Amino acid sequence: MEMTRREWLQTAVVAGAGTLLAGRAHAAPSALGVQLYTVRDQITKDPDTTLKAIADIGYREVEVLRGTLDRVVPIARKLGLAPVSIHVETPIVTGKWDAWSFMRGLVPPGYGLTEALHDAKAHGAKYFVLPYLMPTEREHTAAFYTALGETMNRAGRQAADAGLVFCYHNHGFEFEPLPDGRLPLDVLMAATDPALVKLELDVFWVSVTGNDPVAMIRKYGDRVALMHLKDKSASAPKTTQEAQVPPTAFSEVGSGSLDFPAILKAAAEAGVAHYFVEQDHTPGDPIDSLRRSYEYLRTL
Repeated sequence: MEMTRREWLQTAVVAGAGTLLAGRAHAAPSALGVQLYTVRDQITKDPDTTLKAIADIGYREVEVLRGTLDRVVPIARKLGLAPVSIHVETPIVTGKWDAWSFMRGLVPPGYGLTEALHDAKAHGAKYFVLPYLMPTEREHTAAFYTALGETMNRAGRQAADAGLVFCYHNHGFEFEPLPDGRLPLDVLMAATDPALVKLELDVFWVSVTGNDPVAMIRKYGDRVALMHLKDKSASAPKTTQEAQVPPTAFSEVGSGSLDFPAILKAAAEAGVAHYFVEQDHTPGDPIDSLRRSYEYLRTL
């Protein structure tokens, strides 16, 4: 049975894109990466074979879970895969473990933001990403997201001092209008310093909420530093809640309903630095899905 995101996070101690081509009609990324959540089952069992398969496809970058750095990064580097970005446990940034108690034992006592930034830098990462808020820790108020923005500003300053760029990765809940009509993501971005907090924009989650990824890229412009590329099936429901999205909603890039030529053109204009292919669920072998996405993106 395929691991859930929670299970993948919980096994962190076990398992372990670049410049754009000028002149291309749709500005396809020249160096593509993979968010390793796509291969969570495989990399837990056999990181060497899994990472080699990713490198053999042609990918040159990876986005790694913090808890897997020691195991995954040495293998990745030998294979020519640069660990550009890491996703960290959210409480390392927020200090709030109640909703993340299932992971508490995986983080050493006294290990916090300072230590995580040090490890990220030591392993060669450039980006430090807060990836997710558990449903039980979210409050559907502007005050909650404003306070979270202030927390991220502090983390962003510390990350900058360590030579890293702090990013926030979206899902769908950030597009559920607040009582005052504003979107949580807009409140969060308004509360954060553009010099300290960037976005890792996931185009699938933007689209599944009924929003246009191209419009969102243009809205936030150079605040979008990183991007997750994943496609959406035509039958995917419109929802802001990730739990309501079935596995069949996720498709290989170029095989679904998203307009990737337009998305990549907007991303190039915004100056997006790195792109990571991610597919939360695949119909078969995730490596095959990653290959299909890569081959499509290379045609643009």
